[in-house]
Amino acid sequence: MLQVQAFPNNPFQENTYIVFEDGGDCAIIDPGMYTAAEQNAVVNFIKQHKLTPVMLLATHCHIDHVLGNKFVFDQYGLKPQFHKGELPLLNDAPTRGAQFGMRYELGPMPDTFLQETGTIKLANSTLELIFAPGHSPAHLCFYAPAENFLIAGDVLFRGSIGRTDLPGGDFKTLITNIEQKLLPLPDNCIVYPGHGEDTTIGFEKANNPFLID
Repeated sequence: MLQVQAFPNNPFQENTYIVFEDGGDCAIIDPGMYTAAEQNAVVNFIKQHKLTPVMLLATHCHIDHVLGNKFVFDQYGLKPQFHKGELPLLNDAPTRGAQFGMRYELGPMPDTFLQETGTIKLANSTLELIFAPGHSPAHLCFYAPAENFLIAGDVLFRGSIGRTDLPGGDFKTLITNIEQKLLPLPDNCIVYPGHGEDTTIGFEKANNPFLID
């Protein structure tokens, strides 16, 4: 049974997630660790729970979600996996970092890319790929059907949605993907967003001002 642990990181308060089975394999998703303290918090959690990091996943490649890529590679030898449509954002990360006065250490490029649909095997569970661009050009969400949770990245937040004024963003595309691909998930599905507190699909259906007609 997969569990989820969040670590708010960097000046953008981006949620880095560890998805894991106690004492087993884990995936690090959207590594935003920036300071030594943030890096240590993730490493210590992995050690304390006797986890084995086996994959580094990215919902998308905006700077705040990839700041820890090189650290994770140096620490665990993992290269990021994401949809190839996000490559321009990753290549632009050093420039974006400089604009915010942040250093971005160049990390490794992927050996393999994720597709728009399909599944990822993690420990004894499965993560389904949900292709939901709109915030970024090729954003993916990761849904665990057995455990009924969604790693949503910057697509859907509690009471809000991802911004669409960045390169590759499109408001209509984002809303369409949320309505067609996320809202059909069970109402009690827990949504773990890229920023802020978790929510549920049912709560967003009933309360999200962007999704209420």
